[in-house]
Amino acid sequence: MNGLRSAIGFLTILPLAPSDAPDSLASSRGWFPLVGLLIGAVLACMDVLIMLLVGAGFPSLARDAATYYDFPISTILLWSILLVITLVALTRALHLDGFMDSCDALLGGFDRERRLAILRDPNVGAFAVVGVVCLLLLKVAAIAGLPTTGADRLPLLLLLPCLSRCAMLLTMELYPYARRNGLGAAFFHAGERRFRWQLALGFIFTLVISVALAGAAGVALLAAACAVAWAIGTWATRLLGGVTGDIYGAVNEVAEAVLLLLALLLISASSFDIRSPLLDTLWFSLR
Repeated sequence: MNGLRSAIGFLTILPLAPSDAPDSLASSRGWFPLVGLLIGAVLACMDVLIMLLVGAGFPSLARDAATYYDFPISTILLWSILLVITLVALTRALHLDGFMDSCDALLGGFDRERRLAILRDPNVGAFAVVGVVCLLLLKVAAIAGLPTTGADRLPLLLLLPCLSRCAMLLTMELYPYARRNGLGAAFFHAGERRFRWQLALGFIFTLVISVALAGAAGVALLAAACAVAWAIGTWATRLLGGVTGDIYGAVNEVAEAVLLLLALLLISASSFDIRSPLLDTLWFSLR
């Protein structure tokens, strides 16, 4: 279980990492999607709490009982901002930091050595500031666009952090590490580059959870997360000769934003209904 504890300690603010955390990080990658699901559970609980505070009542997970509440736009925006702040706080802005550094390096560097030097630089540039502002605004707007009911909203909040961490796992397993040291290097044992069982474990877990929480839409969202991992991993490898810990963070952040946008498109398409077989079954069994 040291791998799970290391994954929780690394990906969240919770101090659960074992004393041999650097040694156990290499076995923690397969647990990333599970930790993402735990993060999603915290977001879902926070969302329910806010619903109760703004007077929406406890969200119904039943399709035929779902009611759309007409809140002022200021309330919806504040609601969304609180959820984004919760997500940032849970991860202590680790992935945002990687996203900002990646913006500076991939968009502002002119050769491999300069880009790698930018990634090591603790200072941030214009590309980082503009990129993170656009990213956070996009996340807030996308969450604000989700229906204010539990039927579509809660399954998505549960699932999306799991999918974005699966995208990180995919990037780790499929692309070489660009440096011999660095934060991301701790995820690989010396002399043994990849452990494919971790990719299989994480991917199968994510696929099962995606179908359970979102049905066919979950498979589409998982495919989109894989596409983001492939696109950023390929781009970074072409420019840097591989990926780094900052690139992993960028994959997570971009995947979350892309998946939120795709979820909005799926919800708005009347022919593609997002249903949660697991939550629907639990809801009707409790009635």
